[in-house]
Amino acid sequence: MKFTLRLPLAVATLLIFAAPAFAAPPSDHNAEIRTILHRLGEAQHPRGVALSPDGTHLAWIVHTDNGDRLAIANFDGSHKQVVALHKTFKKCKARDAVWSPNSKTLAFLSNCGSDTHHHAQRDIYLVDTTTTPLKAQRLTHLTGYAHDLDWAPGGKTLGLLYIKGDTHQSGATSPTKERVGVIGVSGVQHQQMAVVDVADGKAHTLTPYGLFVYEFTWAPKGNRLAYIAAPPPGANNWWVAKLYTQAMNAAQPRVVVDPGKVRGSLHGLQIALPRFSPDGSKIAFIGGLMSDRGATAGDIYIVPAAGGDVVDVTPGIQMSPSWLAWTNNDHLLVSSIAGGSSRVSLFTLHDGHASGHPLFTQDASIGNGKAASAIALSGNYADFAFVHSTFDRAPEIYTGRFRMNDGQPTGVSSKPHAVTHLNAGLKPLWGKAESVTWTDEGYDVQGWLLFPAHYDPHKTYPMIVYVHGGPSWAVRPSWPRVGYGGAPLSALGYFVLFPNPRGSKGQGEKFAQAVRRDMGYGDLRDILAGVDTVEKKYPIDDNRLGLTGWSYGGFMSMFAPTQTRRFKAVVAGAGVSDWKSYYGENSIDQWMIPFFGASVYDAPKVYAKSSAINFIKNQKAPTLILVGERDAECPAPQSFEYWHALRAMGVPTKLVVYKGEGHHFMQPAHRRDALERALAWFQKYLGTGK
Repeated sequence: MKFTLRLPLAVATLLIFAAPAFAAPPSDHNAEIRTILHRLGEAQHPRGVALSPDGTHLAWIVHTDNGDRLAIANFDGSHKQVVALHKTFKKCKARDAVWSPNSKTLAFLSNCGSDTHHHAQRDIYLVDTTTTPLKAQRLTHLTGYAHDLDWAPGGKTLGLLYIKGDTHQSGATSPTKERVGVIGVSGVQHQQMAVVDVADGKAHTLTPYGLFVYEFTWAPKGNRLAYIAAPPPGANNWWVAKLYTQAMNAAQPRVVVDPGKVRGSLHGLQIALPRFSPDGSKIAFIGGLMSDRGATAGDIYIVPAAGGDVVDVTPGIQMSPSWLAWTNNDHLLVSSIAGGSSRVSLFTLHDGHASGHPLFTQDASIGNGKAASAIALSGNYADFAFVHSTFDRAPEIYTGRFRMNDGQPTGVSSKPHAVTHLNAGLKPLWGKAESVTWTDEGYDVQGWLLFPAHYDPHKTYPMIVYVHGGPSWAVRPSWPRVGYGGAPLSALGYFVLFPNPRGSKGQGEKFAQAVRRDMGYGDLRDILAGVDTVEKKYPIDDNRLGLTGWSYGGFMSMFAPTQTRRFKAVVAGAGVSDWKSYYGENSIDQWMIPFFGASVYDAPKVYAKSSAINFIKNQKAPTLILVGERDAECPAPQSFEYWHALRAMGVPTKLVVYKGEGHHFMQPAHRRDALERALAWFQKYLGTGK
């Protein structure tokens, strides 16, 4: 083969980087790459949009190089004001902006009051929005990791998730702590739900120390909680978490739903986003096969708040609900992944089923904010707000209005439209996007195709397939951030295909669960069928196909080249090369049981058949491998193992390990370096269409 060399020391390198000391990756287009990176960095990404309960005001947070900015404006975006956070600590961060029930006070979490040696500590701040100028006042002096702030009904207390005495961010995608001491005992985090009295700022934990709480919600009267929890360690046990309720004056909770014991479609799956009905009699939540906490999508389930039969009210639905809010006791407003788009629908409950009526669908990503603050019910109208972005439209806050009849949305009175102009005039450097569909083995498959910048149909172009993470997720159009992604590849002259193969969300649970015990096979066939479909329609050179992805996409970037020779260059980010060794290395082995059907000790052959390392002699494609040093979700040894094997086979390869990083890179210099190296790698081995 062309790329099979006999000088492994000349073609295989290992680099370990700590920001900001980098050696620039070689490229003939460094100036062009810098221009792309600059354009990505120009966009402002509003997050945590919150709509006041009376529907009159919006709040959102935007990150800047000089720290986060908290803004408040009228519902139509007018009279925007920026809240003064801190005079001396300019680069402080903010999150979780939430309105009080009376719509007069805004609470948020920020590290603005921390000293320069302990920036990780967040505290609660309050803004009285009836005063001028707006100013944030510190309420608490916490000593631990705090997040997911929310007001209790009545407005006298605030709830939050809290790891007392430890400010290290929880979650599998965060950098893991040093693995020293008594493993499994030392440094185990205990995340509880805590309440803070607004009168004095004092916090006390409410839920048991022996349960790690992932999400919580208040009952309408504020006298009970519902929450998703499991015994620690929290990074691992979300996949076996249960739904609990607990009275405010009770010391112990009650198990309402245990997915490990229930019968039917929910058995052995994951649950998220519990929400009490307005009368407090029942709880709605989303359940399904979910490969990552926070990437919520599945079916809608209803259970009596006191416990009882769990009912899947959306069996066989051909989309994936990902967010919900009650509008009255019989209706739910639901945002779903529908194919590769976003759809907002009204679901009516009757006789144990829910029938959906679409209100609007957009080929865009919709970020809903908190379920309690993204919609405001008032008289004959329901106002809503969300963050909207597409491949060609940078993020803005959109609002709209539904007509209401007896608590039931009956239609769209005001179509979703932008009320901010944070990124006015910002144009993409990449090409246009098109939804593409194809069929494979009885499945209807969808994906997104980005055209090369300055596309000329008379030219022939290389194409790169970008596989999303998960696998239980889906690509929807969104403006890219600084970091690894497909849009910059389009800007350099590539077609970029983002497939949503079987295993993805967006077409119901049957489609999402089609990769169980079949990792890498059916989804690869779907992807190759998509490549064939696109090549028949557009001028793509099949001899210049590339493959890339992160997380599960990193696994596919390692596995696929061992099954097919069609990919001539690969960039594998945070991948998995050997599922058998991975089982004992990662900190989240619980996620593997639903996907593989059993542990590696009980079903080693199932893990072995999807392990790239077992077919490594088939791999001939030059491969760049990127990974964080402290990745707990896809540990660095998996990348070392793959790199070592390619080096032994004489395949051109390079492994770059980023010091201190987890599964999601936090350092801007690291994110930029990873992207720049990937772009240079594909330029070297595929060329471009320019």
